[in-house]
Amino acid sequence: MFNLSHIVYDFVSFIIFINHTSPLPAAGVGALLALKVTGLPISVVAIMALILLIGLVKKNAIMMIDFAVVAEREGRTPLDAVREACLVRFRPIMMTTMVAILASLPLVVGIGTGAELRRPLGVAMLGGLLFSQSLTLLSTPAIYLVFGTWARRRRERKAQRKLKRKAATQQA
Repeated sequence: MFNLSHIVYDFVSFIIFINHTSPLPAAGVGALLALKVTGLPISVVAIMALILLIGLVKKNAIMMIDFAVVAEREGRTPLDAVREACLVRFRPIMMTTMVAILASLPLVVGIGTGAELRRPLGVAMLGGLLFSQSLTLLSTPAIYLVFGTWARRRRERKAQRKLKRKAATQQA
């Protein structure tokens, strides 16, 4: 049986899981807004675009966050780690996103036989990628910093409590 504990176990920590999945709502919202603006219905083909978006957007977040996690484990502060991840991973993220955007353009234009079937796929892909990418490049590092700082403070408080308990037991 597949459940949330398996996902969290695969991602080592719940915070990393949240970071990896945080851009997914933006992709869905962008795809649905694009369909609404163009007046296209939510069809099976549009749902296929949402599934495709989940993979692309999640991959971009994984590329950035995993690099930051490795940099932080090497001794960098969360701010330095996420800054370096953003600088180093910006180009690969933009390259894969641009390829997907350019690949969706012929579907959006929709010329030829069966174009009315493929058009929702292209519109949902294009809208989801544009909307999510603009938010992901800003929100993913910010969420990483917020949760990283929170987790570090929590570990420090836990270590201080442990030291206090140890000192209290030694005095008694």
